[in-house]
Amino acid sequence: MTVPPVDFADLASGFPPATRERWRELALGVLRKSGWEGRADEVERALSSATYDDVTVAPLHDAAGLPAAPRHVRPPGPWDVRQRHADPGPAATREAILADLENGVTSIWLDLVAIDPAALPDVLRGVLLDLAPIVLDAGPRTAEAAEIFLRLAGDTVLPGGSLGADPIGLAARTGDRTALDDGLTVAASLARRCATGHPRLRAVTVDALPYHDAGAADAQELACSIATGVAYLRALTGAGLTVAEALGQIEFRYAATADQFLTIAKLRAARRLWARVADVIGGPAAQLQHAVTSSAMMTVRDPWVNMLRTTVACFAAGVGGADAVTVQPFDACLGLPDAFARRIARNTHALLAEEAHVAKVADPAGGSWYAERLTADLAARAWELFQEIERAGGMAAALGGLIPERLAGARDRRAGDVAHRRFPITGVSEFPDLAERSPSRRPGAGLAGGALTGGTAGGAAGGTAGLPVTRYAAEFERLRSLADAQPERPAVFLATIGPLAAHTARETFAANLFAAGGIATVASGPLTDPAQIAAAFRESGAAVACLCSGDRLYGEHAAAVAAALREAGARRIWLAGKGDYEGVDGTVHTGCDALAVLRTTLSDLGVTSAEQEVSR
Repeated sequence: MTVPPVDFADLASGFPPATRERWRELALGVLRKSGWEGRADEVERALSSATYDDVTVAPLHDAAGLPAAPRHVRPPGPWDVRQRHADPGPAATREAILADLENGVTSIWLDLVAIDPAALPDVLRGVLLDLAPIVLDAGPRTAEAAEIFLRLAGDTVLPGGSLGADPIGLAARTGDRTALDDGLTVAASLARRCATGHPRLRAVTVDALPYHDAGAADAQELACSIATGVAYLRALTGAGLTVAEALGQIEFRYAATADQFLTIAKLRAARRLWARVADVIGGPAAQLQHAVTSSAMMTVRDPWVNMLRTTVACFAAGVGGADAVTVQPFDACLGLPDAFARRIARNTHALLAEEAHVAKVADPAGGSWYAERLTADLAARAWELFQEIERAGGMAAALGGLIPERLAGARDRRAGDVAHRRFPITGVSEFPDLAERSPSRRPGAGLAGGALTGGTAGGAAGGTAGLPVTRYAAEFERLRSLADAQPERPAVFLATIGPLAAHTARETFAANLFAAGGIATVASGPLTDPAQIAAAFRESGAAVACLCSGDRLYGEHAAAVAAALREAGARRIWLAGKGDYEGVDGTVHTGCDALAVLRTTLSDLGVTSAEQEVSR
């Protein structure tokens, strides 16, 4: 049977034409139901949001106003699956590397700050260097590590990889800028050796992770990377390399987060920005990108959720066009990953590339007005900051003031959103499990130079301070650890006033909020009599109470119940919801400062060290 061709225009003929004005009218109707009183021409502004770079994300996108720009894409095909290794034991590292290479990993990234560079021959014994690209990350020992590796490689035709020279990134991490000139000299020398003896091996890495780990917004991360890349181009061409050779010696490393659209746009914008630099100096435009799932987004608590975070981040990196992707094992915050965690990290790539076919399309986000607009706006904002860095004297000079100042602003805004749970962290600030049993791991170095269990860190020998190292969940996890360290788990009494239908929603909200600080809750049950609620409070042994009910019942009972609880010994009385009620010390509600509530509550409960936390 012959199937007649489908006239799609005819299919749409029964529907009214879609216009922006009609969309605004419909959106206005929805907003009015929530109490919004604006006009139709204000709808889009009301529904817009802003990134930490103040890039506006609109609710509706079309092609209007999109700047014309060439697309710079990675050809379709699997990306390089790059696994990181930081176990200081040469035998254990060698065993893990061989297991990775036998099970889907295509390149190896070695942390030679954690692993002694002198152990490279032992670590790489059995690895076919003509098949597996090796990426070195040796920090202050870059020259030593590169010399050992190149001697080990001998006349082998290396298929790729990098020697990892990144003196500006090292200065950003440590705060020590005294060795920058020597580091640039080393980078240029290694680049000349690679260009003449190992043309597929790159000497220099522009690592943007120090800025991401310090709280940078996406455009800030991009600007820092482009400014660093330009500084390296100046050093390499000044040492005698041609523009094309210099461009061919640099690899860029970016963070991929669970915010998939910003990650996609960031990687696309990075290629656009670097192509603009290359165009100005007359060289090839391609940027080699290595995307790494973010350390800052990882959690110690409920670490299995990290598998979901890294899966989304890996998907975004693949769609964004990264040439190489590293998925951090889910237990990276706990210490050295075990074999199971490394296997899950490898299989994340395999599922996305082979089963979901993410790698079979070049630039899957291309043509999406939302992705194109976000890419263009990020690139424009990053170029503005890049120019500001250049006016300040370049990246090395800007590390002395401009960069830390700008990153601090974005970091503080994000920290405020985390504290108020506008930036939710599943398993930590939202839906925590007080009964969880976290796995234990051997101590080891994370991407930020240590196990990722702390909140902020930084510094170098001699008292200089590098950029801070942040994890979004760290403040909640610090309070959780304080609570867990107590002989008995601290608890808050929930005075659930009235029937289940009246108090369940706010009871659930309050229990979830207090659990984020490691605080259990004990509910009174559906009562209204203040004396009965006070008796249940005494029996619970708690010292803090929280009223949970609907607004109508609060009006009838809140003051009396609060008075009874105070007489029964309550040190502090919270109320779930909003409003001013006699006897209530404060409220907990959507958008409240959850960290402040938890610090205050733990202090009221006599938790060790919580008194110091309250003053933070």
